[in-house]
Amino acid sequence: MTSYSGSFHPGPEPPVWSGKPAIAAHKPHELDGTPGTPQPIRRGPGSDAPAFTGRSQPSVPPWDMVSSRSVSGVFRRPRPIKPKKGQESVWDYPRPPRIEPRSERVVVRLGGQVIVDTTDAVRVLETSHPPVYYLPFDAFPSGVLVPHAGTSFCEFKGEASYFDVVAGGVVVSRGGWTYANPARGFEPLSSRVALYPQHMDSCEINGEQVTFQQGGFYGGWITQQIVGPFKGGPATSGW
Repeated sequence: MTSYSGSFHPGPEPPVWSGKPAIAAHKPHELDGTPGTPQPIRRGPGSDAPAFTGRSQPSVPPWDMVSSRSVSGVFRRPRPIKPKKGQESVWDYPRPPRIEPRSERVVVRLGGQVIVDTTDAVRVLETSHPPVYYLPFDAFPSGVLVPHAGTSFCEFKGEASYFDVVAGGVVVSRGGWTYANPARGFEPLSSRVALYPQHMDSCEINGEQVTFQQGGFYGGWITQQIVGPFKGGPATSGW
């Protein structure tokens, strides 16, 4: 169960979870009203501004479901897509989730600028979710990550806090999140931030532009190496 505090409504992911940043408290875009200051484009939940235009995941046909039995009774789950050689199925990921380091090159662009280019990422893997990539704070230029009010809570990782992501005159409200004091086992996340790919210009892993996970609260990154079906679309909340 996810809970919220602060003045914002639930937005994008941490797949049900949450932390606190130790980054500058000022907001450069508070100068928006200054005469002669260009008005930035704002993105995020409720915004009509254009955002990420990559592929989104296909919906799951209602007939592609199977019944499974657990201690709480019979429940419906999707029939996993069988992974091909070199692919991973999100239905083979664990719950509670697992964290693992990655060495792929991750490049993210916003406002026509590269805001991060790193080979030092970690990803979090959880059943039914595409991987969520966490990138080091020190890989971002100064002023790109601006703390935003409000938190959410993850039963596995702890309390998450949010950032506006600012670059090239574009402000993505709550475009990223972190766990400043994560639960045991997730300590590497304290110095990292995750981004919602659907609100960036583009997110790439080893040159491949990722697909974003459906659902306003989720932030999974989908590549051709990851197969589902994925949680996030309509009627998937129980997956």
